[in-house]
Amino acid sequence: MIVKAARRYANALLQLAVEEDILDEVLNDIGTIHNTLEGSRELQLFLKSPVIKPDDKRKALETIFDEKVQHMTMQFLLLIIRKGREKLIAQITAAFLELYKMHAGILEVEVATAMELPEDLESKLQKTLEQLTRMNVEMNVETRSELLGGMTLRIDDTVIDGTVKHKISQLNTIFKEAPITKN
Repeated sequence: MIVKAARRYANALLQLAVEEDILDEVLNDIGTIHNTLEGSRELQLFLKSPVIKPDDKRKALETIFDEKVQHMTMQFLLLIIRKGREKLIAQITAAFLELYKMHAGILEVEVATAMELPEDLESKLQKTLEQLTRMNVEMNVETRSELLGGMTLRIDDTVIDGTVKHKISQLNTIFKEAPITKN
């Protein structure tokens, strides 16, 4: 869960990147930082530790990212540390990536199917979703055999469940709740 403060910092960086016309560069930087943090639990713990001095955290981030990110992105990271918010960096990067997708009109859709979708059907599903939502759709397709058949779509917090497993569950509930009558 992303806290409000992380969203505010991410939004400020996004707006500044748009104003400075370096959004793509900052997006790449934030992606690099996000992936580095996701790949290193030790770095996350290091940044969250109240025992480690802010100056040591600053030096570590400069060593890791100074040659890899834009000057503005590095200055943003240093500002986060000066404000004592370094424990939020992972959340800030995640929030930035979400805000960027909204800004760019990209909609993430999680698709789960019982069997692997043929490429043409996956492409057709993506085009249909793009027409319905009027957004660019980024699909993450996962195969889960326990679904038995059909598919689920998750868009933000909305789930559309068209799986055989779900239909069987619905029927089971109906049969259990149905009154038994004698004729």
